[in-house]
Amino acid sequence: LDLTDAVFRVEPAGGLNLTAESGPKPLAFVYDHPSGNFTYRVSYTFDPDDYTIGIRGSMDGVTRALLVTDLGEGLAYAEADSALEQRSMAYVYNHLQDGIRSTMLDKADPEIIEGPLVWAAFRSKFFVTAMLSGARDEDVDDTGYLGGLLVRPADLPERARVGVARTVSGGEEYAYRLFIGPQQYALLSSLGDGMEEVNPYGWRFFRPIIRPFVSIIMTVLTYLHTQFSMGYGWVLIVFGVMMRVVLFPLNHKAMKAQLRNMAVQPLVKQIQDKHKDNPEKLQKEMMKLYKEHGFNPLAGCLPMLLPWPVLIALFFVFQNTIELRGVPFLWLPDLSAKDPFYVLPVLLAVSMFLMQWISLRSLDTDNPQMKMMMYIMPPMMLFIFMNLASGLNLYYATANIATLPQQIWIARERKRMRQGPALTLSDGD
Repeated sequence: LDLTDAVFRVEPAGGLNLTAESGPKPLAFVYDHPSGNFTYRVSYTFDPDDYTIGIRGSMDGVTRALLVTDLGEGLAYAEADSALEQRSMAYVYNHLQDGIRSTMLDKADPEIIEGPLVWAAFRSKFFVTAMLSGARDEDVDDTGYLGGLLVRPADLPERARVGVARTVSGGEEYAYRLFIGPQQYALLSSLGDGMEEVNPYGWRFFRPIIRPFVSIIMTVLTYLHTQFSMGYGWVLIVFGVMMRVVLFPLNHKAMKAQLRNMAVQPLVKQIQDKHKDNPEKLQKEMMKLYKEHGFNPLAGCLPMLLPWPVLIALFFVFQNTIELRGVPFLWLPDLSAKDPFYVLPVLLAVSMFLMQWISLRSLDTDNPQMKMMMYIMPPMMLFIFMNLASGLNLYYATANIATLPQQIWIARERKRMRQGPALTLSDGD
């Protein structure tokens, strides 16, 4: 039965007048079939302080029916860069057994996804329309989940349609919620059932690693913004400096390990030359060397790899978080949009060049690979970051500048340690 053009009566007849002080109020629509054998009633509860609309309904005159609710034709463009927003449009759902899945609308095919689904959503870069099973603060039984998802793509992602189906028993009341609002991390988290994952923050294979860091990062950013009344531009600057301070012990440990490994390399070469014809003896002497001098080939790499999940999480948080949307800072009109004058991408590239230049000057031998990277990486990063969010550029530029004093200190330490006495093989080697 298609009720698209059916005439409903409204309860209350005068409609609904919702004000900030009125609190939640229901508005019901009732359809009576001319035969008198079928009645469909649906009630929407609106709350002036909430983006969620509570929906309850019932059908009389049928034993069992499949109710299909159309979430509409896409989401309207809300950003200046419509091409970037178009690439962000996707449908997302949380399957009770298979977990959360996301598909970009520009790559979607017509599809019917069988439930049970905990929720299903239609999202753009910063906003989302979602249907969630069950009423707020009520447990959902097996019959209360969404039954499936009907995806109908179009030539343009913003014109795609998504419908949500669920089975309704005659004479019984069903309930679900409709969320139409911003992708604020705290707001989506409050809905439960993993709704904050509607914005996945990264590639699927990285999400289990990134997800805990995203939660921590958003909590820290929100705390700095609310508790210290700081604008988000200053929050990003303070956070960039904080991250450099927090990561400095790891950088220092990696530097010391690298110097220790460099100092041992001549001894490694001596042992390899001396026992090149005796693999068993070579392995034994190498293990002895590792033990005596605390040499570990991976010691310099591990401390540098540990911060990478944080750095990846930061990239996706600053690129996609709605908290930065429309927020101006100094010459930047919007921290979620690119820098119109490309000041920050250039500053990021220059600071990266200086970091590598300082590191290269502290070495006692010429390193062609490092020298080549010093000239290749900054222009490449400039090209990558010039069209990304200015908030992301602001954070990374600040973090790089805050790293320069650390790099200078590490370079001096490297020079001092290099000037110490050379290591020698113990007797018997």
